[in-house]
Amino acid sequence: MPSPSSASPAEHPAGGEPSAPGAVDALISQTRRLRGGLDAVRRETAGEELSDDSLGRWRRALCDLAAHQLDDLGTHLGRLRDGLPGPAEPLAPDGTQEAAPAALSPAPAGSAEWNLLTDQVTWSDELFRILGRHPEDGALTLDEFPSLLVADDRDLLTALVTDCLVDGKHIDGEFRVVHPDGSPRTLHMLGEPVLDDDGCTAAMWAVLRDVTALRRSRDAVVATGDSLREHTRRAVAERRWAAEVQEAVLPPWREPLRAAPGGPADTGGTLDVAARYLPATDPVAVGGNWFDALPLPDGRTLLSAGGLTGRGVATASAMAVLLGAVRGMAVAGTEPGPLLGCLNHLAGASDRPALGSAVCCRYDAGTRTLLWARAGHPAPLLFREGRVNALRPQAAGLLLGAVSEAGYAQAETRLLPGDVLVLHTGGLSPHGADADGGTGLLPGLAARFTAARSAQECVRAVLEEWSGAVREDDACVLVARVTP
Repeated sequence: MPSPSSASPAEHPAGGEPSAPGAVDALISQTRRLRGGLDAVRRETAGEELSDDSLGRWRRALCDLAAHQLDDLGTHLGRLRDGLPGPAEPLAPDGTQEAAPAALSPAPAGSAEWNLLTDQVTWSDELFRILGRHPEDGALTLDEFPSLLVADDRDLLTALVTDCLVDGKHIDGEFRVVHPDGSPRTLHMLGEPVLDDDGCTAAMWAVLRDVTALRRSRDAVVATGDSLREHTRRAVAERRWAAEVQEAVLPPWREPLRAAPGGPADTGGTLDVAARYLPATDPVAVGGNWFDALPLPDGRTLLSAGGLTGRGVATASAMAVLLGAVRGMAVAGTEPGPLLGCLNHLAGASDRPALGSAVCCRYDAGTRTLLWARAGHPAPLLFREGRVNALRPQAAGLLLGAVSEAGYAQAETRLLPGDVLVLHTGGLSPHGADADGGTGLLPGLAARFTAARSAQECVRAVLEEWSGAVREDDACVLVARVTP
């Protein structure tokens, strides 16, 4: 039988720690070789008559124990290689969690034999130590032994012993005993009947192991696996709920955004609007970014983008509240600067204060003027005649929720037919890009934006440009094109 020390050097990396998954696979292979060698030993003794040979029974019991240990070790190594446990552990026939025998270190084991013809009981010294009894107190008979067990397990032991004595079945089960110090102990019993010359049961022989520490370790592994599965389930559910909240409040467009009825006459400055939410490359949770375009009652158009720090349902819900406030104040006629001031107050005064940024624009199609303000957010980008520039002059403004009663200055910009205005959140900015400038945000797209026939073509160009890029955070991009 090969020994663990016979493994090749590749199976023992430098430093003594196995490197997953190769080292774990090597350990699994070693375990299988040991298991094969054990089966060979068992086959060699299969033809021996061991019923009346205590040494033979002891050898057979040791082989059974080793087989249990190697099988359990292989199972644990497989779980270590595969990672997170599956949705459910295997169940025992009685519906309880399957109790795997010893894995990495042998449990204390003792032997016992109950002679039914002479009523003689023989316990090994180790069994006395396991049960916390003194040898001078004597061994317990089969009728007395259940008194050591926890009350709920006595019927189980009675059934195992009855099957062994009456039907000649082997015993392989676990039960709990109460140690003299008051602590519960878990014992694993392997037993078999000893037959006389007439084939009748003359005695019962068993090996008992104290697997208390092993079962505690097993329970800890099971509990940790359950905790991991519950954490994963909650994370998936939270991501789904947050995504549903975000999807419910972010507006889709199927056609160009038009001025509201009753507004000033359209002088050719109608906006064609398209937008897209881009999740992070590793979407562990949905963030609080938003975009919006809303026709106002006076014929103007609200354009906004922003985001809150944090991720998950709470952040998405706070974003929905702020976006609702933006829409309500814009419909009421509040200009971008004062609107951001009110939004700042709302972000800091709520039960769950939020910290974020936003840019808010109001476009007048009659004069093609854009009135805008921002709170710690990247400035809108203006694409015109194949060039791109961030709108200036304009101070960045304080982040929303950072300081109460903060004020936000406004700026006015006149747009021309064919201009493309891009509002975005920080998740699209390359590392090190200047939030005030941002000319490196969408490299090489200025010519494509100028030549585009619709805002949707511009958004498609953004998606193509960033399809292979790694985004550490989610992002939003809104494109508003002034139709000629």
